[in-house]
Amino acid sequence: MNQSTHILNDLVSATRDGKTFYEHAAANVKDPGLKTLFNRIAKVKGDIVRGLSDEIRAEGEMPSKTGTWTGDFHRFYGEVRAMIGERNHAYVAQLEESEDQLLKAFHRAMNDAETPERARIVISDFMPEVRDCHDLMRARKIALKHAA
Repeated sequence: MNQSTHILNDLVSATRDGKTFYEHAAANVKDPGLKTLFNRIAKVKGDIVRGLSDEIRAEGEMPSKTGTWTGDFHRFYGEVRAMIGERNHAYVAQLEESEDQLLKAFHRAMNDAETPERARIVISDFMPEVRDCHDLMRARKIALKHAA
């Protein structure tokens, strides 16, 4: 596996984690607005995974099919927080944290001197969606905090 596909595969795994977590949260919240938001962001994450995976295949490699253990931990932690606290706020807080981590991963990949130019182009193509998801969840977290 070349450096470009290795970096893109790391982002595929991290983004897949987010997709899975949003799907899980959507299935476990009662608030219809949050359910709709979580499903919408899960779809965006799926689109990013597909786009990155297509690029990896175009380079003759196989994209990652799994998430990361960190993603599993975040989902578990989010579920525990939801069980002992206010469910909606717990999921939003954990999802916003996962958005922070994903945005940082995309920024690290973009700014790493070892990231090949082709990978930078692909990453920059998806950066607006990654940033939009992050900003949506941050705004939702702030709104829930002020509503409490």
